[in-house]
Amino acid sequence: MSKKKNTKEQFSRKKSSPVRQSTKGRRSKSIEELKGVVSLTREGYGFVVVEGMEEDIFVRASHLRGALNGDTVKVAVSKKKTGGRKEGEVTYIVERSAKPHIGVLTVRGLQVWAIVESPRMPYDVRIPIQSLDELPTIGGIKAADGVKVAVLVTDWPRKSMEPIGKIVDVLGAPGENTTEMHAILAEYGLPYRFEPEVEAAADKISDKITKAEIARRRDFRNITTFTIDPTDAKDFDDALSFMKLDNGHVEVGVHIADVTFYVKPGDVVDKEAYNRATSVYLVDRTIPMLPENLSNKLCSLRPGEEKLCFSAVFEMDDKANVVDSWYGRTVIKSDYRFDYEQAQQIIETKEGPLAEEILTIHNLATILRKKRFDKGAINFERPEMKVEIDENGKPVNVYQKISKESNFLIEEFMLLANRSVAELVTKKCGYKEPTFVYRIHEAPNADKLGSLRTFAKNFGYQMGPTENVKQVSKSLNTLLKDIKGKPQENAIEMLALRSMARACYSTDNVGHYGLAFPYYTHFTSPIRRYPDMMSHRLLAQYLECYYDGKKLDKMPDKGLYQTWCEYSSAREQIAADAERASTRYKLTEFMQDKIGQIFDGTVSGLTEWGMYVEIEPTKVEGMVSLRGIAEDYFTFDEEKYQIVGKTSGRVITLGDPVKVRVVRASLEQKQIDYELVWEAPAPSEDVVKNGK
Repeated sequence: MSKKKNTKEQFSRKKSSPVRQSTKGRRSKSIEELKGVVSLTREGYGFVVVEGMEEDIFVRASHLRGALNGDTVKVAVSKKKTGGRKEGEVTYIVERSAKPHIGVLTVRGLQVWAIVESPRMPYDVRIPIQSLDELPTIGGIKAADGVKVAVLVTDWPRKSMEPIGKIVDVLGAPGENTTEMHAILAEYGLPYRFEPEVEAAADKISDKITKAEIARRRDFRNITTFTIDPTDAKDFDDALSFMKLDNGHVEVGVHIADVTFYVKPGDVVDKEAYNRATSVYLVDRTIPMLPENLSNKLCSLRPGEEKLCFSAVFEMDDKANVVDSWYGRTVIKSDYRFDYEQAQQIIETKEGPLAEEILTIHNLATILRKKRFDKGAINFERPEMKVEIDENGKPVNVYQKISKESNFLIEEFMLLANRSVAELVTKKCGYKEPTFVYRIHEAPNADKLGSLRTFAKNFGYQMGPTENVKQVSKSLNTLLKDIKGKPQENAIEMLALRSMARACYSTDNVGHYGLAFPYYTHFTSPIRRYPDMMSHRLLAQYLECYYDGKKLDKMPDKGLYQTWCEYSSAREQIAADAERASTRYKLTEFMQDKIGQIFDGTVSGLTEWGMYVEIEPTKVEGMVSLRGIAEDYFTFDEEKYQIVGKTSGRVITLGDPVKVRVVRASLEQKQIDYELVWEAPAPSEDVVKNGK
């Protein structure tokens, strides 16, 4: 079935059939054989991404041997280079990708295809027709012509023009909001429902808090306690308590839902939480890590209800110095639930419920924040655009989400708890190298910093020295301050972010560079992150050493925890990719009724094939194809980072204002295309002088 035309009358492919599967013993002259993951393009050629290698390996379509996007392969690297990249050919498909392809089912007589949407899958997938009868109704929907499905490739026979697959999920009618959100989750291998046995196990967990359990905990029920969360939040997994002390200091408690009291290692709910590893936040919904009875009920710190917590409690002076601290299990009763807007109003007006408590904690948070940046924390504050949707999931507005002091208040105390817990375990529990889950962030790559320096210099911005970690932090923060509000801010800040290593979980502590903390963990969100549950369980063991002087019978298995850390890091990245995909989809949907409209915009990126433009006021980004500019022939000058018109001499660079017309908004590709509204360049000085 031809994908390009995507018409139901066609029965044959126009693409040539690639060579099939293994070619062991049949290789080109190569210098090495490597193992990696295929990243396919819509044109059919691909790149093999090898872990630890900066450069991907280019593979021609005829040398892919039937490998598809996401497949793990062995690739023989030749001495040939294409576009400066190493070139190779797939010699063996080690493992097919476990991620399904999303497409629309097309049934024609006895032939069935899934017409795949992804630009990284240039082939449609043939489905054996007998499998449709064998397929149960999924989610109340039956597989039929025109229904969107998720398919896995199971085989690609040598003489077949297309891969063979099986349907693993039936998603619903194309275009419906729930169908499309489920399609994004399925594409990334993320679940969108709990199996009945998981829900049943969670529902059986008792909500009764016994007197014996309260007796084992420090009691905060009579101490002023509150939560601050987004207006639409359903789960409240952290709370702050506040009390004045006789010595003039204050006590601030950071109270975190005690998830691991309810979820035991290896039980049904724990296994599901580990498999998910994180909650996923799409534009219109949250896919929780834990079933509702836990995330929204037992472990949600709702006002007026007694709740079990794991807490970090700090005695602080008026300079935000931590004079003393305590860690352990507690019972609380929240007095008030604020949203960020309510807390912000109290900060600004100095009036409202618990105003004294809020203002005191705000002042402490402000000092903590300043200290953090003084020590070298990187000040990335990229504007976040949010999509507002109606009750049917239709996007009705795009606006900038602005973080204010109330956000920083919560952030700083969560950071304080996270770093203090990590420091306690690492330095104070009597073990030289304790097994623990750290959130780590390595220093930036020197080569990438060099590229950033060159890029910024093109626009007149100088970076300071970057010979050591402190210099890098200072130079980056100075650069970020210099570009604030400038046309090039977005692109330079994005490149600065890309120069940074990716934060991840590890049992080997190297500190957190971006936050400037030598010790850091994730302790504060066990409802939505599995690593926080791991931290809670490990901390509980080490606290017996810290307070009671006991020794662990056996150090927790570091290798096992490292495996769990790596898995959690990978799942976190997958969830982030899915969240971005849902945003792209909704932004594309938002622009569909704006085809033909003209907007003012700013050039946000340049490549050899196109110019990226953010329009005002929504900042929705789309691409202007250089080949689509009929008025002139533009080429990309990579060194100066600009495009130049051959005839007009018009130069367009990053941050330049332009006018664009919306020409296409493809929901299938989640892609928005603009065209440049041509404005003749201003005449040169010579032309003006001579009146020509």
